[in-house]
Amino acid sequence: MKSSSQKLSVREKIGYSLGDLAANLVFQTLMTYLAYFYTDIYGLDANDATAIMFTVGTIAAFGFNPIIGAIADRTNSKWGKFRPWILWTSIPLGIISVLAFSTPDFEYKGKLIYAIITYTLLLLLYAASNLPYSALSGVITGDMKERNSISAYRFVAVMFAQFFVQVFMLPIIIYAGAGDKAVGIEIVMTWLAIIGTIMLLITFLTTKERIVPKPEQKSSVIEDVLDLVKNKPWVIMLVLTTLSFVTLAMKGGSYIYYFENYVDEERLSSFISPILDFLTNIGINFFGNDPTSAGFGLFNAGGIIFMIIGIGLSKKLADKYGKKNVFGTFLFISTLFIIYFYFLSPESLELIFAAQILHGFFYGITIPLLWAMIADVADYSEWKNKRRATAIIFSAMMVGLKLGLTIGSSLVAKILGSYGYVPNSDNGQTESAIHGTKMLVSIYPAIPFLIGIFLLFFYEIDKKMENQIESELKERRK
Repeated sequence: MKSSSQKLSVREKIGYSLGDLAANLVFQTLMTYLAYFYTDIYGLDANDATAIMFTVGTIAAFGFNPIIGAIADRTNSKWGKFRPWILWTSIPLGIISVLAFSTPDFEYKGKLIYAIITYTLLLLLYAASNLPYSALSGVITGDMKERNSISAYRFVAVMFAQFFVQVFMLPIIIYAGAGDKAVGIEIVMTWLAIIGTIMLLITFLTTKERIVPKPEQKSSVIEDVLDLVKNKPWVIMLVLTTLSFVTLAMKGGSYIYYFENYVDEERLSSFISPILDFLTNIGINFFGNDPTSAGFGLFNAGGIIFMIIGIGLSKKLADKYGKKNVFGTFLFISTLFIIYFYFLSPESLELIFAAQILHGFFYGITIPLLWAMIADVADYSEWKNKRRATAIIFSAMMVGLKLGLTIGSSLVAKILGSYGYVPNSDNGQTESAIHGTKMLVSIYPAIPFLIGIFLLFFYEIDKKMENQIESELKERRK
């Protein structure tokens, strides 16, 4: 393999990270608001929303990602294999992001058809953009420490996107639409689409592919698939990725219901009042007078701020102890704080916010490591098979991501429906539905994380093997 210097400039790391910032303006919106948008803004029945999210998401996971991965690995252009995809999809992804969260005035059947079409196109374009972007991290450098570093940059950018979506987006939607959430979300998504498109173009312009396979290392799709099936670390990472995003989608999509239906509004209002007064004094006053949306935003803010602090510690810990050990240890600790939500009463605002902050900090340490470990799996495959198929390995992980997002998002609507949740109920929710919202932010999302932690005991790429793979591949690439 050809390779130039494996060191990356700060400019290139920032440029690369902007691609994930753009992608997560879409992804975090899907994870946080899609179920809520379909049921409480667009007016779909919870069962219909579940069917759309699950069916379209499953097709996207098993159909779009492998096909795009195979095509991307075989793309040859003056810009490389993966960078041109970022360029080609930047504008179409922005357009469909707006359309998917628009609310045209159709009859109910028309709404269903519109939701199916726009969600399908959104997931197709997201895969065509984000899969090559993710694969780019596997060929932008072969240096393990640089890869840990770029993952840290990347996921600080992710946290900024998550911070905006989960903290500011709901209050801004209400503010922009003058109380009309349907109008507000269209306005906000339009601006996010414009900003995201610009960021993707910057990523294309500032990055470079350094690991380029030699012509004699070309392989067929069947050979690539067979390599995957025999790759035990890849199988484990596929399942782990799926489980991780089941949890993230489940708890991320249920927090809005948790604040609207479980948390005591009067106690919440008094708890956040001093914070809102401070923000108003420094000019941040779009939270308005709605304690639920303000509390929801501040709750997410605390978790995300401490996630960013955790991300800052990730690289040093991974360099010293190895990705596997650090990922498993801190994923377990963060899961304990998810479970802790089950024991909190609606009035325990101090403990609710503290649990979110501590969960965010410990989970933040794990965030950059998942994708860095997947890039390591691509190296492992090349090391074992003497062929590199970066995109198809990342496409398999994107299958896990999309499948996890699909299952987790679908479970939010399905579980709420099974507990008797009624969207926009004038009479409030039943005790059963309220209990369901508590379960959705505690016990249910903890289960996939715990299974994933168990799987790591069988993942063989530890610190010693990381060093061995890196040194031997460097020799081959010379």
